[in-house]
Amino acid sequence: MRIALGTIPLGSAVSQRDSFAILDRFVDAGGTLLDTANNYPFWVEGCTGDESEATIGAWLAARGSAVRDRVFVGTKVGARPVVPGDRTLDNTEGLSAAAINAGIEGSLRRLRTDRVDLYWAHVEDRSVPLEETLGAFHGLVSAGKVRELGASNLPTWRLERARARAATPYTHVQLRHTYLRPRPGVALPEGGHTLASEELLGYVREEPDLTLWAYNTLMFGAYTRADRPIQEIFDHPGTTARLAVLREVAGELGVTVNQVVLAWLLADNVVPIVGVSTMDQLEEAIGAADVKLDASVLARLDAPA
Repeated sequence: MRIALGTIPLGSAVSQRDSFAILDRFVDAGGTLLDTANNYPFWVEGCTGDESEATIGAWLAARGSAVRDRVFVGTKVGARPVVPGDRTLDNTEGLSAAAINAGIEGSLRRLRTDRVDLYWAHVEDRSVPLEETLGAFHGLVSAGKVRELGASNLPTWRLERARARAATPYTHVQLRHTYLRPRPGVALPEGGHTLASEELLGYVREEPDLTLWAYNTLMFGAYTRADRPIQEIFDHPGTTARLAVLREVAGELGVTVNQVVLAWLLADNVVPIVGVSTMDQLEEAIGAADVKLDASVLARLDAPA
């Protein structure tokens, strides 16, 4: 199952007991991909940013090596605030060699594991020479502490440059991406987020060793919840047309709108990250893995502009 479990609320909004139940059910259903970071969820009052990793680590310790060997754990470095209690991204660890090397040790300790399967550069850090960042990541792979590398929230040209210069290149990229398309040139209201551009999508399709992971795939619940309005960045006529087709397809297939969105991403070889806080939300996401969109349906979904 190529759907990744987003784990931001685990250990904070979701209790440890319920977090364990969600993780157990995800793995039992065939899920393997876990997405976390060394700062989730630092922006929530009372949290330090340790909570998600620490909860996954407690679960891995409780379930043993058999489960650890079945899951593919990805975590991130670069966006953890260095000032205790800071809820902004104004003062973060960055991507220096020192920050990366310290970051992996903290993540390994919280995750209670000897390696991270996928280590992400969480944000751009142009204050550090690219060669320094890439060299530090390569060193972690050489040491066996990290297996694969990824980068999130960066433009296509920076990704291409990094991949061309690295001894161990990024083979994963993570960006904000969903079925609805934003207005060109729009600015996101959330700091630190980067939308997948058409250029990036085209680049990934031409690079067989590069996988796109998409976050905020379900737009904070806006596809299905009246209390979660669609963001202003999607306010244009194309959204009206795409939503109409999306709802038609969901009705014809007897599935939810969210499941069609996830199936559409899967059909494009994208790994959708789905953050859940309830078992019902998880079951809906799991069900999306079985939704098959044939060529004619995909053409309808892609036609509205």
